[in-house]
Amino acid sequence: MIRVAHRIPAIVLCACLVPGHAAAASASANSFGWTSTATGYIALLVFIAAYLLVIFEEQTHLKKSKPVMLGAGLIWALIAWRASGDSGLPPTAARDAFEHVFLEFAQLFFFLVVAMAYVAAMTERNVFEALRSWLVNRGYGYRKLFWITGIIAFFLSSQLDNLTTALIMSAVILAVGKDSPRFVGIAFINLVVAANSGGAWNAFGDITTLMVWQAGKAQFFEFWSLFVPSVVNFLVPALCMHFAVPTGRPAAVTDHVQLKPGALQVCALFGATIAITVAGFQVLRMPTVFGMLVGLALLSLYAFVVARRERRQAGRDAEFRIFDLIARAEWDTLLFFYGVILCVGGLATIGYLELASNALYGDLGHTWANVILGTASAVVDNIPIMYAVLQMNPTMDLGQWLLITLTAGVGGSMLSVGSAAGVALMGASQGRYTFFGHLRWTWAIALGYCASIAVHLWWNGALFTNGIWR
Repeated sequence: MIRVAHRIPAIVLCACLVPGHAAAASASANSFGWTSTATGYIALLVFIAAYLLVIFEEQTHLKKSKPVMLGAGLIWALIAWRASGDSGLPPTAARDAFEHVFLEFAQLFFFLVVAMAYVAAMTERNVFEALRSWLVNRGYGYRKLFWITGIIAFFLSSQLDNLTTALIMSAVILAVGKDSPRFVGIAFINLVVAANSGGAWNAFGDITTLMVWQAGKAQFFEFWSLFVPSVVNFLVPALCMHFAVPTGRPAAVTDHVQLKPGALQVCALFGATIAITVAGFQVLRMPTVFGMLVGLALLSLYAFVVARRERRQAGRDAEFRIFDLIARAEWDTLLFFYGVILCVGGLATIGYLELASNALYGDLGHTWANVILGTASAVVDNIPIMYAVLQMNPTMDLGQWLLITLTAGVGGSMLSVGSAAGVALMGASQGRYTFFGHLRWTWAIALGYCASIAVHLWWNGALFTNGIWR
């Protein structure tokens, strides 16, 4: 669901902020305090080397999951080897630390597998193609399409991830803007901002938001407090770009796509899965993966019914099979998450994130630290940033946890390479949406970023129980 390219390792950014004398700090209960040892230095170099290979994925054609998975293995092997000779640690210290991090990944993994299966099911049943066909056939002008695609992306990405939303809506923009490269370029910029903004105000909208929810830092409905700041983040750059959108109307297009049988039922089941997940987490106090796997069971049973009906009616093997849908998941992305989370978790165990937390949240204060980390997500992938923050676990009130959720979610919009949506659209646009084309409007997107932060500090001021500038 998230593609990473042209990034700088988050932990490197954090490490650069650590004062030189901090390496002598003592270990906390959550780390082994090995930052000034050979084990710590080697582990950090392993992570940097692995992430550099991720950055140059397009040049090397090496899938991004492979180097970080190997890096995770090497880092934890170093931790286990040193822990075995450290008489001050329990014999199972390394294993216990690994199991703690792996459990966090496992919950995220199965959550995403179910979400991806539902997206694949809706795609197979022509839900998104039908949406594209309906929009293309409306005959709207360029400026109206600019706003319609942006607004739909904003709300759609609150339920799906920003990458899926961007790819769905990009098909609409490319279909109606085939004769206007200028429209495609600016509509794609708007699409990136809208998809990232929409994902920030709902727990299902982005991986970072999901991670904060799973960690129990905010309840499901508390994320809705970010709706108004997210709207501001989308509207400010959209209003700035509006007058640069070409006037006129694209040529009429006739393109009819029919929903396959069961399409609406699959959408309803997805809604039911979300409701079960929220109720299970909020009421039963069960982890979010519990509700998602119940939803996968419902989808599996319905897929069996649909496949049986199709075999009986068409007299051929059915196409709607649950394991085929699961096979369409982004396995490279899922394994990339494994590598990144285990690498960052290993560096946290060594003690690097404790030092980074002291430097960022201790010296700068929570608000400025969260704003800076959000800005850094334009060049650093927001997944390791958010996971690092959760591992640091600074003592923050609800307002601050929502602030880092907002900034990490929308900060990547400032550059085309700052989010999965932007990277994917550069590949899909056939040269009409580029890094430098996006850069021309970075000032407007940055203005929206600052405005959304200001609105959050004002609109949700009551949530900052420890003070806004603490």
